[in-house]
Amino acid sequence: MTKIHNVTIVGAGLMGHGLALVHALGECRVVMQDISAAQMDSAPKLIAVALDTLIDGGAVKAGERDAVLARISTEPDLTIAVGNADLVVEAVAEDIEIKRLVYSQIAEAAPDHALLASNTSHLDIFPLLPDTLKARSGIAHWYTPPYIIDLVDLVGAPEAGPEVVETLRALYAGMGKKPIVFAKFAPGYVANRLQAALGLEIYHLLDSGIATPEAIDDSIKYGLAARMAFLGHLKKADYTGLGLVQQIMSNAAYSPPPVRKQSPTIENLVGEGRLGVASGGGFFNYAERPPAEWFSARDRALLKHKALVEKIEREDPM
Repeated sequence: MTKIHNVTIVGAGLMGHGLALVHALGECRVVMQDISAAQMDSAPKLIAVALDTLIDGGAVKAGERDAVLARISTEPDLTIAVGNADLVVEAVAEDIEIKRLVYSQIAEAAPDHALLASNTSHLDIFPLLPDTLKARSGIAHWYTPPYIIDLVDLVGAPEAGPEVVETLRALYAGMGKKPIVFAKFAPGYVANRLQAALGLEIYHLLDSGIATPEAIDDSIKYGLAARMAFLGHLKKADYTGLGLVQQIMSNAAYSPPPVRKQSPTIENLVGEGRLGVASGGGFFNYAERPPAEWFSARDRALLKHKALVEKIEREDPM
């Protein structure tokens, strides 16, 4: 297997800066690259804030801070950035032509042994790859924030041997992550598909005026998530009893809402400029604190929740 020491992150945005921190925490030397000067300027600052949150939450020792940050550098020129890479992680926009261009540049400049891993969530990137990359490429799809959320979806290119995915699986399992290997690409994998199905029902409830954003999120936080956090869905069904699950399915009083490509509720919010935390408002209001404080608060809460679930699993496994 290829030994991964030097990692290049292509794309330093929302996911890219987090992936740079993940690999630096895993003791890789990391180079971040982006064509946006603004992204290149902000990414190190966001990394430092995220790292401090991990330290405050007890996930990283304070004495490791300087060493972790020292492993991360920036390089605006993609050719230079990938020139010494063992692994290139692509985290650019979900745009076919942008990805195709990036892959061609990587193929020309990266060492022959370097692996490519795309963070794509829904695009089948394998037809976009140059022939010289196909045998050493795969998908490593992460969830935000990747330095806290451990799930990683792994898929090898059809032309790639099993050692490509195994190298990635071993790398991320060694970092304490939870890689899941798929036999072939499926848009959305498992978690995003489940989230999409949940979203259909949620936006139907909102658009129909059946429930408010507060009612929906409280139902998830204090009902679904309270059990699913450590049971999952299928083990939860085992505890419920599959006979009862069978009866509930046979007595279903309504059909799931059909697949739709837009929601009037979302369209209205976007039209009003309410794009979420970063804009100061979305379904809820966030104007009283800067976005960085909200994201840091989210990270602290996730760290506490993660630690509690791990404690439950250790002390009283279900």
